[in-house]
Amino acid sequence: MELSRAASVAQRSNVRYGILLMIFIITTFNYADRATLSVTGTAMRKEFGIDAVQMGYVFSAFSWAYVLAQLPSGWLLDRFGARRVYAASIFFWSLFTLLQGSVGLVAGGAAIATLFALRFAMGFAEAPAFPANGKIVASWFPTAERGTASAIFNAAQYCAAAVFTPFMAWLTHAFGWRHVYLAMGVAGFAIVLLWLKLMRSPSEHPGVNRAELDYIEQGGGVVRPGPRVERADAGGGVSSFALMRQLLTNRMLLGVYLGQYCINVLTYFFLTWFPLYLVQARGMTILQAGFAASAPAICGFAGGMLGGVLSDGLLRRGHSLTVARKVPIVGGMLLSVTMIGCNYVHENWLVVSLMALAFFGKGLGALGWAVVADTAPPEAVGLSGAIFNLFGNTAGIVTPIVIGYLVGSTGSFSGALVFVGANALLTVFSYLVIVRDIRRVELRH
Repeated sequence: MELSRAASVAQRSNVRYGILLMIFIITTFNYADRATLSVTGTAMRKEFGIDAVQMGYVFSAFSWAYVLAQLPSGWLLDRFGARRVYAASIFFWSLFTLLQGSVGLVAGGAAIATLFALRFAMGFAEAPAFPANGKIVASWFPTAERGTASAIFNAAQYCAAAVFTPFMAWLTHAFGWRHVYLAMGVAGFAIVLLWLKLMRSPSEHPGVNRAELDYIEQGGGVVRPGPRVERADAGGGVSSFALMRQLLTNRMLLGVYLGQYCINVLTYFFLTWFPLYLVQARGMTILQAGFAASAPAICGFAGGMLGGVLSDGLLRRGHSLTVARKVPIVGGMLLSVTMIGCNYVHENWLVVSLMALAFFGKGLGALGWAVVADTAPPEAVGLSGAIFNLFGNTAGIVTPIVIGYLVGSTGSFSGALVFVGANALLTVFSYLVIVRDIRRVELRH
C-alpha cells in the first residue's frame, strides 16, 4: 500500500505550484502598484500642496472604484474565466499606473483631481485580481493544501512592500517620483504576456497529468465548475442575484466578511499612511522610511507563510476545518494589537520592531481567502470572492480618510494607531462570536 501511494505521488505532476508562483508574482506587482502613492506621496504633497485631508481622499480613490467593481468582476470571472479577465485586469491597471507619472503636466487643483481620477481608474482595473486568485486556488488546490496556497498569494502584499518599497523609495530619491510610475507600468505590460502564455484551467493545461487532476478533484478542488452563473435577465443558468441574496444572508459568511474588513484596515494603513507616518511622525527621510518599512513587510510575509502552514498542519492532524482556520486568525489578530504600543515609545528601532510584530500577526491571521475557497459554492466561486473582497476593501475607503482627518485635526498619528489596533480586536470578535462552523455553503436552487 505504501509503495503504491509513493509511486502515485512520484508520477503526479505538480503544475499547480507553478500556477501558484505565477499568481504570487502578479499579486506582488498588484500591491506594489497600489503602494506607489504611499512612497511618492511625500514628494507629491510638497510639489502640489496637498494637505493631510486631501491626501486621505486621494489615497481612498483606488478603493472607491475597487469596491464598486467587485460584483461585476465576480460575474465576469464566473462567466468568462480567470485567464481572460485577469489578463485584461493586469493590462489596464498597469496602463493607469503608468499614466500617473504624467500628473505633473497639470498644476494645482487639476493635478490633484487628475491623480484622484487615475487612482480611481486603477481601482476598477484591479478589482478582479483577488477574486480571480481565490477562484484559481479553489480550482487548482485540494482542501488540505488550500490554506498554504492562499497564504502564499496573500503574503505577496508583504513581499511587495519588502522588495518594491525600498526600490521605489530609491527611484524617488535618485530620479524623482515620476520614474516610479514609469517603471511599474512597463513591468506590468510584460506580466500580461507571461500570464497569457502560462495560465490554463486544470482540465485544459497541457502539463497536468491524470494523477494530479484526480488528486486535486478528490481532495475538494473545484476542477469542474458548477452551473453557469447568468444575469437575472439573461435567461438560463442560475441568477447571480439569487445567489448573491443567499450569500449575503448567511451568518457565517457575514462574520467572515466583517473580519476581512477589519483585517484590511491594517492592510490599508500599511499601504497608504505608514511610510508617511515614518517621515512625518518619526522624522525619517523618504529613503530611510522605504527601507524601514521593509522590516514589518518581511515579518508579515513570514507570518503569512506560517499561518497557512499552521492551518493546513492542524487540518492534517485531524482538527476540524473550523479550528484549523480560526486558531491562526485569532492568534494573529491579537498580536497585531501591539502596534498601539508605538504611541508609548520614542526610539525608532522600537517603533519598527512593534510594527514588525504587529504585521507578523496580521500575516499569521490573513487566511480569509482560504476560508472563501473552503466555503464558496461551486456555482459562484468568483461571485463569492467578489462579495468578500467588496466588504474587505471598503476598509480602503474608510481607513485613509479616517486617518487623514485624525492626523489633520490632531497633528498626531496616536489616534490613528488606536483606530487600526481596535479593528484587529474586532476581527477576533467576528471570528469567535459571529462565525460558527466553517463549511462549504450549499445553495438553494
